[in-house]
Amino acid sequence: MSKRDKFTSDLFEIPQPAPNAAGSLHCRVQIAHTMSEALIGYDRYEVAGTMSRLLGRDISKHMLDAYTAESREDHIPPLDTAIAFDMATNDVRLLNLCASKLGARVALGKDALNAELGKLERLRDEAAKQIKQLKRVMGVAL
Repeated sequence: MSKRDKFTSDLFEIPQPAPNAAGSLHCRVQIAHTMSEALIGYDRYEVAGTMSRLLGRDISKHMLDAYTAESREDHIPPLDTAIAFDMATNDVRLLNLCASKLGARVALGKDALNAELGKLERLRDEAAKQIKQLKRVMGVAL
C-alpha cells in the first residue's frame, strides 16, 4: 500500500466553495496548521528574513510563531504577508487554502497553460459539434 500525499489534491475531486453561512470562512486554525506544515524543514529565522526582504518591513520569527499557533486567534497574516510566506517557503499552501475556500484550485506554470489549453480544446470541440448540427438542420452536405 502506498502512502497518500496529503498535500496533493485528488485530481478528480471537484472543488466546492465554502458554504455562504455566518462563520463559514473562520479558518484561523487551518491557516496556522497550513503555515506550520509549510515550515517543516525550514529555519524560521531564514523564512522571516526572506519575508522581511520581500515585504520591505520587519517580519520576526516571533511573528511566524504567532501565525502558526492555534491559540493566537488575533494573529492572522495579511494578504501580502501570506504571499511572502508562500514565496519564502517555495510553496503555495496558503494560496491553495484561499483557493479552496472559493471552490478553486491553483495551477502554476506549465500546469496553468495545460489547463487553459484543455479548456480551449473543449470549446473548439463543442463549437465543431454545434456547427455539424447546424449544417445538418440546414441540409448542408457534410
